[in-house]
Amino acid sequence: MNNNSGRFWALTPLLVFIFVYLGTSLLLNDFYKVPILVAFLFSAIVGFVLYPKITFHDKIEEFSKGAGDSGIMLMILIFLLAGAFAEVSKTIGAVQSTINFALSYVSPSLLIGGLFLTACFISLSLGTSVGTVVALAPIAAGINESVPGTLAVGLAAVVGGAMFGDNLSMISDTTIAATRTQGVEMRAKFKVNFWIALPPAIITFLLYAFTTNLPTQSAAVYEYSFVKIVPYLFIFIAALLGMNVIWVLISGIFLSMVIGFFVSDLTLWPMINALNTGMASMFELSLTCIIIGGIVGLIRYYRGIDYILHHVSRHVKSSRGGELGIASLTALVNATLANNTITILIVGPLAKDIADKNGIDPRRSASILDTISCFVQGLLPYGAQMLAALAVAHQIIGPFDIMAHLYYPYLLGLSTLVFIFIQKKEVTFSR
Repeated sequence: MNNNSGRFWALTPLLVFIFVYLGTSLLLNDFYKVPILVAFLFSAIVGFVLYPKITFHDKIEEFSKGAGDSGIMLMILIFLLAGAFAEVSKTIGAVQSTINFALSYVSPSLLIGGLFLTACFISLSLGTSVGTVVALAPIAAGINESVPGTLAVGLAAVVGGAMFGDNLSMISDTTIAATRTQGVEMRAKFKVNFWIALPPAIITFLLYAFTTNLPTQSAAVYEYSFVKIVPYLFIFIAALLGMNVIWVLISGIFLSMVIGFFVSDLTLWPMINALNTGMASMFELSLTCIIIGGIVGLIRYYRGIDYILHHVSRHVKSSRGGELGIASLTALVNATLANNTITILIVGPLAKDIADKNGIDPRRSASILDTISCFVQGLLPYGAQMLAALAVAHQIIGPFDIMAHLYYPYLLGLSTLVFIFIQKKEVTFSR
């Protein structure tokens, strides 16, 4: 093996993680039984005992450098603020008002298509695909009670719409991870990503609208307070206007608290408790980011990253080939882990190296990371989104019944491939 080809065995910590996590999950038939943090801890221990000729002190130094990388620390701060904002806005009633507002404008005759659009709007506002599915899946079940036989297509509309916002929302875990690992601003990535996600969303809506015939009935009345939706609108608009994401989230938190005081009649302590609860909900993800950063630091030090780049580069002759390489790595890892955020955290540094080496615009690499991970995640029968949808089905239908009507993820994957193959020759970097 030449000096530039790296070392295969340097990837052992990652292979151990996959073996422990995937193997145990398959054995238990439950991908969410094994805590992902524990699996990564085993991986880190293996990293420490690998290559015994290297002193333990040097290994700890490299692990700490990776774990304490400025990009990871900034990402964790954003995660904590996003969690705080999400919980405070939920406490003031913003989540329910947003859902009711969206449902108030759904045409009864276009209920499935409208349910898809509602899921798109909710996930874009809340930044969580699983949260969107949990909120809207019971509505799909309710539609099935009125119009029997629509449960599978209704849940498919919810899951598909949830994945739309998962790769576009300014406060989504995947968006934060994709932009931070590629070193690109959210606004810049959003503008590129939007044109990948919009055509599939339009086509999906039309498919649901014209392939599902529902009887026209009087629309239900949903109560909502528009002022409680304002924090989500502020987050979206402020981020698009280019405000730094840290200040966007801090401002959104204070705006939510002000609305809570004057509209929801909440006192200071419930707001403070909500802040704490929201940040605490991000603790596991934050710790996972730190350990992943440390493991990647060790793998890089052992020249495992060089090994991957060497073998990927052998098949990459252009920026298009580099983008296909990023897409392939993302799809493979996501199918293995069934977690798109963790996938981006693992693949992100590799994608950055591939992008830099092949002159790929970081906006494009960030968008490909996000869209491909959401494409795969939305289709996994064992993914959290699908499991959340099936939780309301009570074994009436299975995951493949939903997948038969799950148009959006398929179209998103196709749209991303088209995006890769129609890339411009001239690359303009914008961070």
